[in-house]
Amino acid sequence: MENQISDIRREYRKHKLTPDTLSNNPFEQFQHWLDDALNSSEEEPTAMIVATVSADGHPSTRTVLLKGVENGKIIFFTNYESRKGQQLTANPYLSLSFVWHKLERQIHIEGKAEKCLPEYSDAYFASRPYKSKIGARISPQSRTISSRMEIMRAFIYEAAKLTGQTIRRPDNWGGFAVTPTRFEFWQGRENRLHDRFEYTLQSDKSWQRVRLAP
Repeated sequence: MENQISDIRREYRKHKLTPDTLSNNPFEQFQHWLDDALNSSEEEPTAMIVATVSADGHPSTRTVLLKGVENGKIIFFTNYESRKGQQLTANPYLSLSFVWHKLERQIHIEGKAEKCLPEYSDAYFASRPYKSKIGARISPQSRTISSRMEIMRAFIYEAAKLTGQTIRRPDNWGGFAVTPTRFEFWQGRENRLHDRFEYTLQSDKSWQRVRLAP
């Protein structure tokens, strides 16, 4: 007999979250949990869901990889002409979510994105594998293509054309740096009485921390 989706449930018992164990700074807490995820058996510990909103108010989500936490900003890279790139250009406010199932933890972040400086994106692009550089140059990300063969042919042509050359970052590809204004740390607990703590940025740049009902 097939399982009924409504019957699927499990108890969370691995960890707990208390005010005494939380950092006063959400970036320190974020780094602590990220380190735990990196040192765990999570398949993609740096994967994060990015939610954006179109100019006419329609939300969309996708998963990207975290590539840096620097100077109070959370960084990822993408094609600026992709759906998310265009939406962030029109409306820079977004949310990020990390879900670490094996640790029974989630982090939800809200903030504002801005494009990284070109030289910063250049430096990261230079560190990417050769084939990833080619892929970034030829992919019209989020646009309709006729078949996989179309993109493979473009990849082969570009790779052959640039053989032996330094692969330059295309102008339509680069980083976004997110300045958070809200963090929520979620720890699964028994009986659905989860631990949730919210940090919100205040006008004086301090962070206010409160516990939320599960």
